[in-house]
Amino acid sequence: MAAKTHKSVPRSDGHDLGPLKDTRRVSRVLARVGDKWSVLVIALLRAGPHRFNGMRRGIEGISQQMLTRTLRALERDGVVSRVISPASPPQVVYALTALGQSLSQPVLALGRWACEHIDEIDDAQRRFDARTALADGDAAAAGRSVEASDPTPG
Repeated sequence: MAAKTHKSVPRSDGHDLGPLKDTRRVSRVLARVGDKWSVLVIALLRAGPHRFNGMRRGIEGISQQMLTRTLRALERDGVVSRVISPASPPQVVYALTALGQSLSQPVLALGRWACEHIDEIDDAQRRFDARTALADGDAAAAGRSVEASDPTPG
C-alpha cells in the first residue's frame, strides 16, 4: 500500500507541520512507537523472528504481561506479525512486517541518539532538579517567614 500524501498547511508562525498537523491520529502512532517496550521489541525483531520466551529473555526488565500487551498492540498496528506453526505443540513466532521493517530504521536511530546523549540528559535533569528544588525551598522558606510575621489570626 502506498503512503498517503498530506496537504501541507502552514501554521500562523510560518512553520509547516506537514503530515504532523493531524495531531490526534499521529499522536496515537507516536505514543506506540515511542513507548520504551515497543522500541526494544522492534530493535530485537529487526535481527529476525523470535519466539515469545526468547524475546522475554532478550529484553531486560519486561514482564510477561507487558510483552504480551506490547506485541498485541504492535500486531494491531501492522508492525509485527504473529505466526503459529502447525507443530505439536504449536509454536508462535513473531517477526517485523514490511511496515515494521520500515519503522525499525528511525526507531534504532532514536535509540542510538538516546544512548549517545544519555549523559547529557542526566546532567540536564540533575541541574533542573537542583534549580527547582532550590526555588521550591526558597518559596517554602518565604512562605514560612510570611506566616511567622503575619499578626492576623488564621
